[in-house]
Amino acid sequence: MNLSDFKILTFDVVGTLIDFEAGILDYVRPIARQAGVRLDVEQILLSYGRAEGIEHDRTPGLPFPQMMAPAYLTMAAELGLPTDKATVEGFRLSIPAWPAFPDTVDALKRLRKRYRLVAMTNSDNWALGHFARTMEQPFDDMVTAEDVGTCKPDPQFFAYARGRQSPHGYKLEDYLHVAQSQYHDIGVAKRLGYRTCWIERRMGKEGFGGSPAPAIVTEPDYHYASLVELADAVDREG
Repeated sequence: MNLSDFKILTFDVVGTLIDFEAGILDYVRPIARQAGVRLDVEQILLSYGRAEGIEHDRTPGLPFPQMMAPAYLTMAAELGLPTDKATVEGFRLSIPAWPAFPDTVDALKRLRKRYRLVAMTNSDNWALGHFARTMEQPFDDMVTAEDVGTCKPDPQFFAYARGRQSPHGYKLEDYLHVAQSQYHDIGVAKRLGYRTCWIERRMGKEGFGGSPAPAIVTEPDYHYASLVELADAVDREG
C-alpha cells in the first residue's frame, strides 16, 4: 500500500511530536545539580520510564499529567531527588515548556495538505492545549485520555477515536497510525488492524529511554527516524 493511499493520519503526541525527554531532562537536571546529585541522561530517562510504567499499572485510566507527581516521587526515591511539595508539583507544571521536535511543525504542515490529522494522546485536555499551541495548531481533531476515560494501550482508546472520525466516512484501511512508542501505540494498533508508522526517535540508541519498555517490539508497516522522513516519503510519491 502506498502512503498516498491513506486518508487520515492518527498521531501519538508525546514522544512523537513533543520531545518529552528534553522536557523531563530540562526539569530534573537543575534540581539534581542543586541537590548535589550527579545523574546522567539515561539514568533520568530510564527512571522516568519505569515510574510511568508503574503508574500505568496502578491507575491505567489516568491521563499521564496526573501520573507525574507520583512518578516523580518514585524517581526521587530511586535517584535521590528532593521531594518538597513545590518540586513534586513543578514536574507536572513543566509541561507547557516541553518543546516540539525540530521537524514537527513543518512536517505536520506538509502532511496536512494531504491527510486529515488527528491527535491521540494520553494527555489531558490542559496539556494537549499547550502542546497544540507549541505545534501551531496542526490537528483536525484531538482525542485525549481525559475524553476517553482510559489510556493507550487500551484498545478502547482506539475505538473511541475511530468513532469520532466515523461521521467523515473513514474506514480502517484509510488510517495510518504514527507513533514513537512501541509500548503505548505500535503494538496495540497493529493488533487492531491499523497500518502503523514507527517514528523511532531513539534510532541508534539502546533501550527505550523515557518510554516504558514493551514486552515485544512490533514490526511496523513503515519505519523512520523522524517525522520529516515520513513527510519526504509522502512527497516522493507525488
